[in-house]
Amino acid sequence: MANIALLVGTTLGGTEYIADDLAAQLEAKGHQTSVMLDPILTELAEYPLWILVCSTHGAGDLPDNIQPFYKQLMLENPDLSLHQFALCAIGDSSYDTFCQGPEKLISLFEAAGAKAFVDKIQIDVQRDPIPEEPALSWLSEWQEQII
Repeated sequence: MANIALLVGTTLGGTEYIADDLAAQLEAKGHQTSVMLDPILTELAEYPLWILVCSTHGAGDLPDNIQPFYKQLMLENPDLSLHQFALCAIGDSSYDTFCQGPEKLISLFEAAGAKAFVDKIQIDVQRDPIPEEPALSWLSEWQEQII
């Protein structure tokens, strides 16, 4: 089964709960997972699939905890061609910067050669007050494709 890193960008901790639930569902299918609040590139080499579970903070920014990883990607410009990613973005549609924070990381992933494994999901907490539910449903749609 696959080694999967769940990269978490969170301000108040809610996104971490979503990542934990996704990890539990993946582990039930036999995959190895690691939920990372402070991802570091060297630690991610053994994970061919990254699931970014991230909220937007402020005016379309990344949460503070994942900004060092963003800066590391910008400075090192690594070759990520052996990696794939999936994006589970969490946001509030009452803001004009809805789900824009994690898009900054996705742009860096793609510029470094990583490819999207599946289409992203953008969860609106205005519509889905329990964001774990649409996140788990999204994962269920494609988890059988993971080798």
